[in-house]
Amino acid sequence: MTKPLPIIIDTDPGQDDAVAILLALASPEIEVLGITAVAGNVPVALTEVNARKICELAGRPDIKVYAGAVQPMLRPLVTAEYLHGKTGMDGPTLPAPTMPLQTQYAVDYIIDTLMAREAGTVTLATLGPLTNIALALVQEPRIAPRIKQIVAMGGGYFEGGNVTPAAEFNIYVDPQAARMVFESGIPITLIPLDCTHQALTTAKRVAAFRAMNNRSGQATAALLDFFERFDEQKYGTDGGPLHDPCVIAWLLKPELFQGRHVNVAIECESELTMGMTVVDWWRVTGRAPNATVIRSLDADGFFTLLTERIGKLP
Repeated sequence: MTKPLPIIIDTDPGQDDAVAILLALASPEIEVLGITAVAGNVPVALTEVNARKICELAGRPDIKVYAGAVQPMLRPLVTAEYLHGKTGMDGPTLPAPTMPLQTQYAVDYIIDTLMAREAGTVTLATLGPLTNIALALVQEPRIAPRIKQIVAMGGGYFEGGNVTPAAEFNIYVDPQAARMVFESGIPITLIPLDCTHQALTTAKRVAAFRAMNNRSGQATAALLDFFERFDEQKYGTDGGPLHDPCVIAWLLKPELFQGRHVNVAIECESELTMGMTVVDWWRVTGRAPNATVIRSLDADGFFTLLTERIGKLP
């Protein structure tokens, strides 16, 4: 068997972040080195607690969780309690975590891990704003060529934005951080709304989690029931898009996804389009490609993977 892929999950849980973490912890092909929390869906004081709750739900209190940036690099923090609830992870009733929060700052942990491990081996799976990653790049530029790849949920092009007409939430919260990451030369796979809006939590798909007789399955159903209520109303669909687990699913089964290697630029000047991911899908600019942008996924294959793996958790 091939050695598991070492990853750091950088996240702002979030119901969909929680499901992504469960998928990673349920997958032997992946070794979660650590989880770094960032301010995004809710402030970091809540995202780090939520990350620990999910580790304990999955029976993995051994996973090290670190708290990172409390605010974006240059802009005031924008949060999304209207979608995720006041805890950021409303839905299931999960006990307060007993596993400790690590004392090291997340940005320092990211740098130390990348500098200590063999170059080109560690993947960063980013599920929230890119503040922690950009701060690490500023503090220690030598990490950039050592990162195997960044797989990021963020942005939108053909689908437009979900927090403004032009911008997706993760990029909008810290566009300056996103620009820094996309200009870093690190190999990037971007999973935007164009892809995740095809991963709908239909009633039948959520019922598959509810039918599981494990606590992770029940919690996933409760997370999705709460999370989808807003998007079902907004988009008029059966179910809401399940964004962040697409990052982990891409690492496990890239054959479920299709995309194109193109240039992505981040808008940081215009208030009208702040945080827009300007994707040169038709290659009209002549700018060098800097990301593989995923446009579609096999939704049935994605949910089959998700239910199979989460069904194996405690």
